[in-house]
Amino acid sequence: MIAAEEKFKQLFEQMYELCQKKNWGDPFSYARSREIHIAGTLGHEISSTLSGADGIDETGECEYKSTISKSIQGTYNGISVQDTWEEQERYLREEKIMKYPNHYFVRYEGAKIVEIYRLTGKQVYDIIVPKLKRKFATVLSKKDPRLGASVTKTEIKENGVKIL
Repeated sequence: MIAAEEKFKQLFEQMYELCQKKNWGDPFSYARSREIHIAGTLGHEISSTLSGADGIDETGECEYKSTISKSIQGTYNGISVQDTWEEQERYLREEKIMKYPNHYFVRYEGAKIVEIYRLTGKQVYDIIVPKLKRKFATVLSKKDPRLGASVTKTEIKENGVKIL
C-alpha cells in the first residue's frame, strides 16, 4: 500500500503535468485549481492565462469568484486605483468588471461545489461601484493603494441566476 505522502506526491505531480500539457498554467498558483474545476463543472473553456479572464463561457470571457465560507459571496480585491474617480469608473467598466459579460459565484464545501450563481458584469458593476466610490478617496494615501469590495450573499441571491 502506498503511503499517504507518496500518493499525494504522485497526484500533485500528475495534476501539474496535466495542466502543463493542456496549457492551463500552474494549478497551485493562487486559486487556479478552483478555476479549472469550476470551468470543467460548468462546461466552460479554461482560460490559458493566469491574469484576466478565468474561463470562457458561451458569451465569451468570464470571471469566477469562489468561497469556502458557509455563505456564498464574492470578493474583488486588489483593484488598481486610477488617478480620478472618472478614470476609475472607466477602468471598472472597460477593463475590470463589465469587460466580462458573466461573473460566476461558487461556494465549496471541501472539494465539492455546493452552489453556483451567475450575475452579469453590469449587475456586479452596479453592486460594487457605490462601495468602491466610498473607499476611493481614502486609498490614495495608503501604502498599498488598491480597492476592494464584496458582493454579499443577499446581493447574489437577489440579482443572480442559480445554476446549481
